[in-house]
Amino acid sequence: MTTFLLSRTDAIGDVVLTLPVAGRLKQLFPDCRVVLLGRTYTQAVAEACPWIDGFLNFDEVLKLSTPEQVVTLQAQQADVLLHVFPNKHLARLARQARIPVRVGTRNRWFHWLTCNRLVALSRKNSLLHEAQLNLQLLEPLLQTAASLPLAEVASLVRLVSTVAVKPAHQELLTVRRPGQLNIILHPRSRGSAREWGLAHFGSLARLLHQAGHRVFVTGTAAEGEELREWLAEHRSYLAAELTGQLSLPELLAFIGASDGLVAGSTGPLHVAAALGRYALGLYPPIRPMHPGRWAPLGQHAEYLVFDRPDCQDCRTQPAACSCIKALEPVEALARIQQWQPLPSAAF
Repeated sequence: MTTFLLSRTDAIGDVVLTLPVAGRLKQLFPDCRVVLLGRTYTQAVAEACPWIDGFLNFDEVLKLSTPEQVVTLQAQQADVLLHVFPNKHLARLARQARIPVRVGTRNRWFHWLTCNRLVALSRKNSLLHEAQLNLQLLEPLLQTAASLPLAEVASLVRLVSTVAVKPAHQELLTVRRPGQLNIILHPRSRGSAREWGLAHFGSLARLLHQAGHRVFVTGTAAEGEELREWLAEHRSYLAAELTGQLSLPELLAFIGASDGLVAGSTGPLHVAAALGRYALGLYPPIRPMHPGRWAPLGQHAEYLVFDRPDCQDCRTQPAACSCIKALEPVEALARIQQWQPLPSAAF
């Protein structure tokens, strides 16, 4: 059995868009073992992916002495390590652990010292989607091009919730009339994306409520504190606000039991798409944040983007990005009104 170690030590959305690498490995090497090396907050994503067989917590590894870190890597008995997200310290550890095949990109100088397979990969100016770019790291293993059409890549983005929705939350999702949708709004991005703005999210909550749908707001506990006044102002439009109330496994379960989610290019957006939910992403046209690079991938995934080629004005003042705020709430409502109620994702 060949063991592949995928290193992706950054955010939730980035990990979701790395799932096709694991899925492709399972297609090419059916008997292989795939382990994700990631951060604590992404473990639930790894456990919900059918292509991933194990998880190595990088935060826990970092608590050990350097010799212990090397031994921990060796214990995985990995044949191949793919540096999907470059990390200088981890690259050194992998070399010290003598993992036989260590794959990295040529544009990181430390990979020249620590990896024995190098891939010419430039993300910044590429026209490919992030998930397609991740797959290019497989080229040294295949001796051929590893790229796939985006539709095939999207079919490899899959999550299945590992826990059931809490009974109290399940009651909140009970549909009380035909055609009614359970829609999650996730207003904040924790700095990972351009934000649509609370005014627009508030207008969309009102429009959805008036259209007869049920609206939920999610976010971290810290985001809930930031949103306190806004939540109070819009409480009459909300079926519930759940900021700070859901662990990541519980959030995955709740999203999987809803019909869809609206957000910027955040982890929850990509999770919703991977769970087979409707996922409406809100994007600026600016490179490299545009949907050509970061759109959600899934059967019911879609996005809105202002029709303006690669806006440059917003680079100097990201918080005042006019391109994403040019997307009107009625546009989002029109997309959502085309959605059909979905059965809960399988648990």
